Amino acid sequence: MPPGEAGGLSIQSARERWVKRTVISCLVGTAIAACVPPQDGLAADARAGQQKASICMSCHGVDGISGTPLVPNLAGQKEAYLIKALKDYREGRRDNAIMRSMASDLSDGDIADLAAFFADMPRKTK
Repeated sequence: MPPGEAGGLSIQSARERWVKRTVISCLVGTAIAACVPPQDGLAADARAGQQKASICMSCHGVDGISGTPLVPNLAGQKEAYLIKALKDYREGRRDNAIMRSMASDLSDGDIADLAAFFADMPRKTK
């Protein structure tokens, strides 16, 4: 076996494979992190969300289950989805005049609390 080879593989090619695996792992990790919405360092408080949710409950139901076919259920919905949806309504990226007006005065903390509250509710159907 010539110097610099181990079991038919050169040391350089083993090093290149290690570098490629490392770079790919970093890229995959970065791509996954980019898909998760930032929480802005806020600790969500479901109990505070419950106190803020009374206006939501008038359309989405006291148990997070809407009695109206065109109004979505919020109970058991994914927290990250609720955060993104509320921020999108607030910023006008989702087009619904009612939800835009409901979300327009919500802070990031309010949104995190509401999302935590509805995500913690048991998902059920009527």
